[in-house]
Parts: sequence; structure tokens; C-alpha cells
Amino acid sequence: MYVIKRSQKNPLIVPMNDRHWEAQGAFNPCPVMKGPITHLLYRAQGRPDALMSPTGISTIGKALSFDGETYQNRRQFITPQEEWERFGCEDPRVTFFEGQYVIFYTALGGQPFGPGNIKVAAAFSKDMETITERHLVTPFNAKAAALFPERVGGKITVILTAHTDEPPVHIAIAQCDKLEELWDLGFWQRWHDQLEAHTINPVRFPQDHIEVGAPPIKTKEGWLVFYSYIQNYFGGGERVFGIEAMLLDLNDPTKIISKTKGPIMVPEEIYERYGAVPNIVFPTGALLLKNGRIDLYYGAADTVCAKASLDLDDILSALVPERRTELAVRAKENPILKPIPEHAWESKEVFNAAAIDLEGIIHILYRAQGEDGISRIGYAATKNGIKITDRLPDPIYGPRKDFESRGCEDPRVTRVGNTIYMAYTAYDGSHARVALTSISVIDFLARKWNAWTTPQLTTPDTVNDKDTCLLEEQVNGQYMLMHRIDPQICADLLDTLDFKKSRLTRCIEIMGPRPGLWDSVKIGIAGPPHKTPEGWLLIYHGVSKTGTYRLGAVLLDLKNPTIILSRTVDTILEPLEKYEVEGVIPRAVFSCGSVLRGDNLFIYYGGADTVLCVAKVSLKKLLKVLIPDSLKTI
Repeated sequence: MYVIKRSQKNPLIVPMNDRHWEAQGAFNPCPVMKGPITHLLYRAQGRPDALMSPTGISTIGKALSFDGETYQNRRQFITPQEEWERFGCEDPRVTFFEGQYVIFYTALGGQPFGPGNIKVAAAFSKDMETITERHLVTPFNAKAAALFPERVGGKITVILTAHTDEPPVHIAIAQCDKLEELWDLGFWQRWHDQLEAHTINPVRFPQDHIEVGAPPIKTKEGWLVFYSYIQNYFGGGERVFGIEAMLLDLNDPTKIISKTKGPIMVPEEIYERYGAVPNIVFPTGALLLKNGRIDLYYGAADTVCAKASLDLDDILSALVPERRTELAVRAKENPILKPIPEHAWESKEVFNAAAIDLEGIIHILYRAQGEDGISRIGYAATKNGIKITDRLPDPIYGPRKDFESRGCEDPRVTRVGNTIYMAYTAYDGSHARVALTSISVIDFLARKWNAWTTPQLTTPDTVNDKDTCLLEEQVNGQYMLMHRIDPQICADLLDTLDFKKSRLTRCIEIMGPRPGLWDSVKIGIAGPPHKTPEGWLLIYHGVSKTGTYRLGAVLLDLKNPTIILSRTVDTILEPLEKYEVEGVIPRAVFSCGSVLRGDNLFIYYGGADTVLCVAKVSLKKLLKVLIPDSLKTI
């Protein structure tokens, strides 16, 4: 498991209208360190030129930074000089190699742009101040070449994207003995004749597109490569520009050791979603810092330069099969609750439970359905978090009002002072809205179930709402309700929990789905967040385009829980076991509650909307993933 955190200084570099050469765009950056200074090369898009190019000429700019966040001294560094680059120099990748800086870039040699005039070129510098020589590298269509920082098996090694503009595209490895071979026509002819032998293929589906991203980073486990992955680039469907990662063998980089299951980043922020070409994040550079942090540089919306950071150990643990460990450990007793055929009200399904820890007992309030298809709330208890020690034969809560005539679904409970509040989905057969009821702690422990207060609808009649809970503490003197207005998690701050006169009026967006990831369709909270020293820990569910329900984790700000501090890229739990894959709703793990005891977080979840299960997570390990030491200063 790992997180990726965008720089608060993003965008790092933006176009400057008073400089014609970068007035339209400053993007696709690649850094290199020279002593304490970060030299950042980037693609600079100039204003349209009526005589040369109506889209504007690209050149390569350079900026300097002492902290990797604030850049200054911007100037043009590589400009078109040769015929094969007269219409633009784009997307630099720079590597310090054997005493000099080698800069690969895309050379545009003609118009209209096409496979015949888009090729790879290389420039060389001794000091990152002046260019000493430049050469056209590939005689065929290619882009995004990057030099490995050291020889591999005694060979100079390059990764590049061949035939980017005339698919099928190939990410491939080229090796030679001398740099001069890289602009030798005979070398490339021999290499190209055996192109398939040099190709590495991380593509999942034939309609997808890939391109080399940042220059490789050497790790003990292999060469770490970040690359662009575009879903549905060919043949229709929604295009999703994402950043992915793969690990190549240290001795044979044509072998993929492992790759991420999907994107580690997709366009989410305003500067990524809007620009010259909207909804693009495109990786072009990366730096490994001494504290184990990787700074990943990328172009956003083909307009600005940006940076995001992740922890090296965490991404390697996700990539290396031997290092992968499940953060959530399923109870061997799963499912801990099953339907009871003799009980008509829970004869079909028992699932999606709230949980609360009182006087050493974890009280489980679960959703149950029987022959009539109406959802009711049942009760069970456990002392150790797993083994059920008590289960009542009758429901403790059921429909009482017309707005819930077809069921009371998916309860979530919160204790505030001496009162327990239960939010649940009230369903009348056509509308799903949120209702709120409460009971005193004393009556709850005494099992006086007739003491539940009359439920109140919290949601306007015209709005479908689900997945709601009350935060256990007030925020600036107000109650905070978290809820789900499709497809995003929202919050509303309230002076009172009396909804007789007015219902929820605000949908303060906390977070939404991420296109192309496991939570791309819709998301919702699991149970109420837990307060930790680092922030409010929220478990949430996400739904993918395949209809699969998985669980992830988010850390929210302690003072303002509408602010996200960290969000897992991958899942903490996904349906793998038979009881999670097969059932009323296949491939679903869905939680409505969890209990924190010491370092153990017990997550109660429904398996395939049929049975109730539990998984245990170490709080310490989860918080370390959400805020690794290497990212704490960001």
C-alpha cells in the first residue's frame, strides 16, 4: 500500500504571457541535480507563429531551485537549430552519465506533424549551462527516450517509445557500447530489425496506449520506471491519462519484474483537469532523495509543471511480489455471521454492520433481509472482536415510517456524550434517503429497543442520499454529518440535529471518484472516522467500472475534517475469498463500521451482500502508509 502526495506549491511553473517563447505552455518537466541546485528542464510552448507554426514553436526551457519547490532564473536552453528540429524541441529527459549531462528530446522536423518527422534527438552539456553538441538519434518515429544513469551489463542503455505516432507502439530497450552509436544509422537499422526482441509490454488491453515517462531510477529491487498509460486511447471509450510504474530487472531491463495494477495518479486537481489539453497528467522526470522520497515531476493539462511525492519503500512493497503483505488480515472464522433460515427476517442475508465498543463488548448492528425483502437491523456481540458471543433472535430496529417502508439499510452508529446516534438508509421502494435516530447509552446497554427515537429524514425529498454518519466531535461548535450525494462524499455542518424544520442543505465535497482507478465510479464512507494523533482516519468504499466494491483509507485534518491529508492509491481490502466474490452482489466488500482497540482496527464488512465478515488492520502500519516519514515534511 502506498500514497502519493502532490506538492502544495503546484503548479511549480506556469506559462508567462510576457515571454513569447513560453506564453502558451510550460510543462513536461525533467529535473537533474547539480550540487545542491535542481536544474529543471521543461517544454516551453510559444505563441502561434504565422510564418512557422500556427500552434507555436516548442523549445526547451530551464529553471533553477534550491528546494525543488520554488523555481527561478527561467530561460531558453535548447532551441531549434537543425533542419530535423526546426519546428520544435519537446519533452526533455536529462540524465547525468559518465561526467556529462545527456538530454534526450523529441525533435519535430516538418509539418504537418506525423510519424515521418517526429523523432528522438540528443543534446549534451558539461555544465548544464551550455550545449556542446546535438544529434538526431532515431531514423524512425520515436519519442520519450531516456538514458539509464549507469551502464547495465557494461552497456549504455536507453529506454524509448518507438512508433508512438504510428501504432502499435513499443516501449523498448536499446543498448550500445559507445554514445556515438546512438546516432549511427546502421546501429538503429540492426536494432529495428529485431524490435520485438527489445520490446517490453506493460499494456493491459489492446485499446490502451503507453509512453516512456521519467528516466529510470535504480533500486535494490530493480529499475523503477514511471510511464504514461492512457486507457481507451484507441477504439472509443473514455480516455483516461494516468501515471503507472513498473520494475525492470537490474541485469536485463527487457524483463518486467512487476507493475502497478493501474494508475498511481490520474487528473484530479484543477490544474490537471483544465488547460490547453484538459485531463492530462504526464510523467517526465523523477528524483530519488536521501530520505527515501521520490519526487515525480509531470506535466499537467499540457500547460504547467507539477510535482508529486511518494515513498520508495512503499511503492516497492506494492511492486515486488516477495515484499507484498496484506495490510488487512481476514479472520479465519469468516464469515462471522450468516443468515439463519429459521428466522424469517434474516433468512436470506446478513451483512453491512455498524459497530460500537461499550464496556468491553463490541456491539454489532447488522443489516438483515428475509423472504419479504425488507431490511431490518439485527444485533450481535463479541468480546474479542471476532468470535460472536451473543446474537438476538429478533431485530432491534425496523421500518416505522412510510419513508422506510421497504427497509432500514446500512446502519452507522456514533456515540456523542451519553447518546448513540444511528444514521441509516431509509428506503420506500423508490427513493433512498438518510434517516437519523438515537438512543441513550443506558437504554442501549439495557436493550430497551423501544427507546429508539422517532426517525427523522435528514435529506430533502428530491435528493437520493446514502452512506451517512455523524462525527463523534463537533467542528467549530457544529455537528458534522458525512454523507454521499452520488458520486462523491460530502459533509454538512449543522447547529442542531433537529431536522423537523430543515434538512441537509450543504454538500461540501470532501472527495470524489478517481477515473481509471479502483474507485472510479462512486465512493462512500464505511463507518464513522476514528480520531488519531495524525488525523481522522476514514475507511471508505469505492466502486469500479466492473461493479467491484473495495475498501480504501483516507486521513482527514483534525481541525477541519473536510480537508484530505492523505488517500491511499490502492486498496486495503478487495474481494478475493469465495464469500466475498459469490453472493447477492458478487465481488463486494462493504463496510459500515469499525472499532479501534489499541493498535487493532477491526473492520466489519459485508461479503457479497450475503454474509458478515471482519478483517483486522494495524493502526500503526496504516498510519505509516498514509503519512510515511519521508513525506511528513511536505
